[in-house]
Amino acid sequence: MTAGGADGGEASGAGDRAGAEGVADAGGGGGAGSSGRAGARGGDAVARVVVADDQTVVREGIVMLLGLLPGIEVVGAAADGHEAVRLVAAHAPDVVLMDLRMPRCDGVEATRRIRAEYPSTQVVVLTTYADDDSLFPALRAGARGYLTKDAGGEEIVRAVRHVMSGEAGLSPNVQRRLLERLSGPEAEGSAARAAAAGSSSLREPALGAAPRRELPDGLTAREAEVLSLVAEGLSNAEIARRLHVSTATVKTHINNLFAKTGVRDRAQAVRYAFRYGIVIPPDPQRS
Repeated sequence: MTAGGADGGEASGAGDRAGAEGVADAGGGGGAGSSGRAGARGGDAVARVVVADDQTVVREGIVMLLGLLPGIEVVGAAADGHEAVRLVAAHAPDVVLMDLRMPRCDGVEATRRIRAEYPSTQVVVLTTYADDDSLFPALRAGARGYLTKDAGGEEIVRAVRHVMSGEAGLSPNVQRRLLERLSGPEAEGSAARAAAAGSSSLREPALGAAPRRELPDGLTAREAEVLSLVAEGLSNAEIARRLHVSTATVKTHINNLFAKTGVRDRAQAVRYAFRYGIVIPPDPQRS
């Protein structure tokens, strides 16, 4: 059975356990917890898990599936990243199974906040997407595991156990993608771009500094990179070509950074980039 495989009737039953608005309290996860305590193998501690997914049927299906797995106790279910962070604060789970594309607060931002504020909770991404624009920001934000939603129950349990023991919980496909990225031509291209960045206007964090802490308003490194290209006057299509991503992805990054910074248009975004040192204004004496 896959994570998204529950039908509507099953999902409805799981939803009753999860509680109103897709959020289960510790009592609501009791059914799952009882199953986990009875079935934990070899005396392993029961893993306390929060599920975060904005699609109700999928979320409730995952909750139902986890309730059938040995050694898993669902202590909460969230419909977006804000709820996921709140549930982590309330229940201190061992692991969050995190979807990426959610409203209000996406999975990458929620992962970053959870890892910064509640470092004892690990994050395993459970998403439909395994493309670079989804995978690498999630890992940079602090996710220790990454699964796609065609994962079976045993694979989910294995990933949860791995991240709880300090290992990575990556699906075989994701592991292959990482190896390809690190050993293939893209790695050489990334190294060349990193070297070129030394003379660019985008300020990189200093060595030894807290990762991404220097960026204001919770901007991710990718959003700051997009902002720097906006400041260069590039269009969305030009940014997409420069970063080798889709135009839709660029629009998502721009919408996210606009929401975080409170700017209303590209002109304000450029002023923001200059004000906070994300981009260094050109020296008029050099022109």
